[in-house]
Amino acid sequence: MSQPQHFGWFFGRGFGPQGWGRADYRWNYAWQKPQIYQQSIRELEQAGFDLLIIEDALSLGSPETLDLRVNAAYGGPKHDPLMLAPYLFDVTSHIGIAPTVNAGAYPPYLAARQFATLQHLSDSRFGVNVVTDVKSARHFGLPELSHDGAYDRAEEWLGVIRELWHSWDDGAYVNEVSTGRFADGGLLRPVRHRGEYFQLEGPLNAIPFDAGDPVIVSPGGSGRGLAFAGRHSEVQLALAPLTVPSVTAYRAKIHAAAIEQGRDPSDIAVLFVIKPEIVGSEEEVSRVVAASEHPTDDVLYEVLAAQSSDLETNLTVLDLDKPIGPDVFGQHVSQGTINNLVGLGGDRDRDTLRQIATRKARKGRLSDGSGFVGTAHQFADFVEELGEGAGNDGFIINGDLHPVTVHRMLDETVPVLRSRGILRDSFGGGGLRANLADF
Repeated sequence: MSQPQHFGWFFGRGFGPQGWGRADYRWNYAWQKPQIYQQSIRELEQAGFDLLIIEDALSLGSPETLDLRVNAAYGGPKHDPLMLAPYLFDVTSHIGIAPTVNAGAYPPYLAARQFATLQHLSDSRFGVNVVTDVKSARHFGLPELSHDGAYDRAEEWLGVIRELWHSWDDGAYVNEVSTGRFADGGLLRPVRHRGEYFQLEGPLNAIPFDAGDPVIVSPGGSGRGLAFAGRHSEVQLALAPLTVPSVTAYRAKIHAAAIEQGRDPSDIAVLFVIKPEIVGSEEEVSRVVAASEHPTDDVLYEVLAAQSSDLETNLTVLDLDKPIGPDVFGQHVSQGTINNLVGLGGDRDRDTLRQIATRKARKGRLSDGSGFVGTAHQFADFVEELGEGAGNDGFIINGDLHPVTVHRMLDETVPVLRSRGILRDSFGGGGLRANLADF
């Protein structure tokens, strides 16, 4: 039996039009209503997934990319994932839910109170995927910060939130019906924060947690992003080439960042994002891979349109036969997202946009490491290899939160993973933090 690994689902389109652009959309689910997401998350919990991460983008983007983002629903519309979370908690018992939250958009006292409320409502299954997008600042009357400045603000934001969460000392919440004493005000810390970005006072108007703080999730592959994870995160949403050497090296960086902050590296689950394409046979693998070998310009522009949304840069107006160059992307665009575009072994200063887009359009085999098309057994082989060869903690599967997408990915995969001991078949209980500590 192989070592168990953790699995999560990255709700990659966010609280937006699930299935748009595919035949799945004609199942006629109302993406604005909770039922499609409730049905899907029940299946994820049945499958043994530890958590769901809900992507979000507060802004529809720059004027240059606005039509690109809404025309094909790549970057919008998106509704607020915090508002969706209670509907998902209501129909599940074990799986954790971590909406994406922009550290610059939610005042820390309000955020601390909302997150505390959701942690109580969910029996300690709430998490926060902390991001540092700076281009949304104009919607909130805030100055646009540099990449590092946004991380400075996020550090202060999360630090004061934790201080507010712990403004009730042990024993402050009494709850003694026999004496009529509900709480001891003398054990509440006043909290007076005067920082570079925030000024506020406490204590927080919410009681302490029974099973620990909400779980902090973070993406980000830059030096600042890795340092943030080392200091704060329990889950690192990792983007890297999925080879044993690359996964080993990435994990070593996260572990070193944790040790530098005086933390145990095992306190952080490093989960790599993957979007496998599971098919029924080796013959089907060959057919899918062969069909992608020579993409047309129309296919390349579809690829670039999708990439443009994440990069907040309209790649579709650039010359296909010239390199991207060093100055195309704003300084706020994460290095991990750029590296994901360029691909393993790529060079954005020398490779033409056609070469880059062609690499993205082409599909490869899980069985030889050239891509992510494979059977359920080949996917299990791949997961086992990274678990045994790189000590991998697990994966976050990227896809719409749509019943068709979930079943297409998991119907054959779950039985195979469980038969090998890779995927859990029960939960220990105790919330999201306990899920991550079960093995």
